[in-house]
Amino acid sequence: MSAPATPHLVSSLAGKWALVTGSSRGIGQQIAQGLAARHTQVILHGRTLEHLQETRQAVAAYGVTVRTVAGDLAHPEGVESVLQQLQTGPTVDILYNNAAIMNAWKPIWELAPAEWQQVFQVNVWAPIRLCQTLAPGMKQRGFGRIINLSSGIKDTPNLAPYSVSKAALDKYTRDLAAELRGTGVLVNGLDPGWLRTDMGGPEAPLEVTTVLPGALVPALLADGGPSGRIFSAQEHASLVP
Repeated sequence: MSAPATPHLVSSLAGKWALVTGSSRGIGQQIAQGLAARHTQVILHGRTLEHLQETRQAVAAYGVTVRTVAGDLAHPEGVESVLQQLQTGPTVDILYNNAAIMNAWKPIWELAPAEWQQVFQVNVWAPIRLCQTLAPGMKQRGFGRIINLSSGIKDTPNLAPYSVSKAALDKYTRDLAAELRGTGVLVNGLDPGWLRTDMGGPEAPLEVTTVLPGALVPALLADGGPSGRIFSAQEHASLVP
């Protein structure tokens, strides 16, 4: 089986608006700055507006317009609050579903249903709700880029809720890509790699800054580019012009 063709990327996203969930720190903060460096107007998301001050200053330094929305994705009402705030602002052209949580490390037999539900609420149900609400507008306008954060985690049963939630999101990504094929909306996954973040922990081999520039590949895809793929930020960094 031949390898996928190297996708064509654009060099700028000027005039586009991107929403990055969970952008108060870590991977989301890096992605927001990377997008701003490509002249993208950015909507930052955090559980509270106060949590976003550092990222807002860093992103604004690139000379782009920055908006902020707040809401705890661990609760359905928090997701709806974010969507209500988005109604009064610019249309979203690029969506990075980055926000995620990980369950406590424990034997797979001891993971309670409530723990599974909590992880799935943030990692699966919230991204699906955002996609359901924002993708139709992208389709109508004939342009959109949806990037759902994936994970390379495997053979780690103690973190089964997290790994299974990411597998579920990967499948949804492919299904949504199939639904939107030919509309100008590209839907792809992004595996950022194992990074030293609050979630990744101090034993991770890579600094969080290494997520760039590879994390921008799915957003920079030219019209007619691939959809339904899982891109690796670490392996595709050389594609970024």
